[in-house]
Amino acid sequence: MARGKSIAFARIRAEVIRLVALIPPGKFTTYGSIAIHMNVIARHVATVLSRLTEEESSMLPWHRVVSADARISPNMDAALSRKQCRLLKAEGLRLDKDGCIQDADAHFHHVGVRRDIRWSEGS
Repeated sequence: MARGKSIAFARIRAEVIRLVALIPPGKFTTYGSIAIHMNVIARHVATVLSRLTEEESSMLPWHRVVSADARISPNMDAALSRKQCRLLKAEGLRLDKDGCIQDADAHFHHVGVRRDIRWSEGS
């Protein structure tokens, strides 16, 4: 029997989407930075972003979230990776041949300090 999505997952998903929507054009952040702010693991953030609906994907600046080394995720589908690279370059970010954002410190969007959030259903 398939389990339904938990309330905690729905709350995490909503918060990831909210935070990604706040990243301004020409800036980027990392899966880990969002995760630390939310008190979750980076994989949770990556999972939410990898499961966006087409509508969400077209409206949300998901392309502004990259790996900890300021690089487009090497685990991403090649076509999606090329799209992310194109979108970042269109916003003025420079990337090297390996997909790393150049002058990363000047373009990094600080999400915020770790929040003491409990995501379980009992919270």
